Amino acid sequence: MARAGASIALGVAAIGGLAVAGTGVASAARVDCVSPPAANDIHVIGDASCGATATGAGGVANAGAMDSGTAVSVADGGTANTFATGFGVALSGAKAAGQAHAYAIGGGIAHARTDNGNTTFAIAGWGSGATAESAGVNCVGPLSFAINLNTGAVCAMR
Repeated sequence: MARAGASIALGVAAIGGLAVAGTGVASAARVDCVSPPAANDIHVIGDASCGATATGAGGVANAGAMDSGTAVSVADGGTANTFATGFGVALSGAKAAGQAHAYAIGGGIAHARTDNGNTTFAIAGWGSGATAESAGVNCVGPLSFAINLNTGAVCAMR
């Protein structure tokens, strides 16, 4: 439990650093996708795009993007959240009451997937990649963080 708490604290610090590092991209309108109420919500504004699809009882998918980010969330009875800015790509998928969260800030690729009530987080900054899923976590590049809260698996590159 202490390891998970320390990992979350490190992740919050990484998010703050990534937010500062990702501010070099010109601002543009934000685009948001939510399902439900839409069965398949897809939006593109300028270079930012998102997509959200939720099925199954209690499925909720939220995706948001700015600048030239792309965010996609798919949920089947779970909760999937993504957000991407400045050339970033964030992907999440959740099933069976799982919660998956992926954030690509200022570039990078973040991927989170889970099921069976598990919770995963993946955060990636410029030039980095982070993956968090039931099978494990993986971090590539200096601005990446991933954690599976149920298994305690965590990685972080600073």
